[in-house]
Amino acid sequence: MIELGVNIDHVATIRQARRTYEPDPVWAAVEAHLGGADGITVHLREDRRHIQDEDVRRLRELVHIKLNLEMAASDEMIDIACRLKPEMAMLVPEGRQEVTTEGGLDVAGDEARIKAACRRLSDAGIMVSVFIDAELPQVEAAARAGVRVCEIHTGPYAYAFHALGRDAESAPVVAELERIRTAGKAIRDLGMRFNAGHALNYFNVQPIAGMPGVRELHIGHAIVSRAMFVGMREAVREMKTLLREGAAHTG
Repeated sequence: MIELGVNIDHVATIRQARRTYEPDPVWAAVEAHLGGADGITVHLREDRRHIQDEDVRRLRELVHIKLNLEMAASDEMIDIACRLKPEMAMLVPEGRQEVTTEGGLDVAGDEARIKAACRRLSDAGIMVSVFIDAELPQVEAAARAGVRVCEIHTGPYAYAFHALGRDAESAPVVAELERIRTAGKAIRDLGMRFNAGHALNYFNVQPIAGMPGVRELHIGHAIVSRAMFVGMREAVREMKTLLREGAAHTG
């Protein structure tokens, strides 16, 4: 069954705007769990713009569902992950000036370093994921590096969907969906798990949820945005319903 990982970074973004103690990301994680989330995702950025080290420590201690730690493939972040032992560590590119992650990790261009990071994390008992664009050379490099999960960057699809009529049957959107579908098949053929995420929301998620073999979607900004009006628990429940409906029409 398809799973939903809820990214709660932007709960911390609101807190950090005032440098105070609320809203608490741990409370958000509990509410997401009660709404049906299968996992919690946080990105501990090198500049600590939202999630803080103490948040990750408390989430690791208190959350009862799996924790996915997004992180740069840096020595500092690998040390933190090996100490806290989240169920999954997802290696992502990171730029100090970006508003959000702007593209997939270039595993093919930095294969030796990614392979070494995978080895350290795997030796600590952590499942390793990489966030990559829907490109076959990146999928193949991930397999060679020892990655167990590839999360395909769905941003180009989401942006095409929003800009070109909100129509899943428009030619540019169909082309992006086909790129993701092809990459997902390659991931599964190479024995890795196929996940997806980035810029997915309540209007564009179902064509991705209906992809053959997709295991888990990671969604954050849309859920936190909806939660402002209906609450985190209900926002997660609504998204989980959409995922299940989409997965029931796999094609």
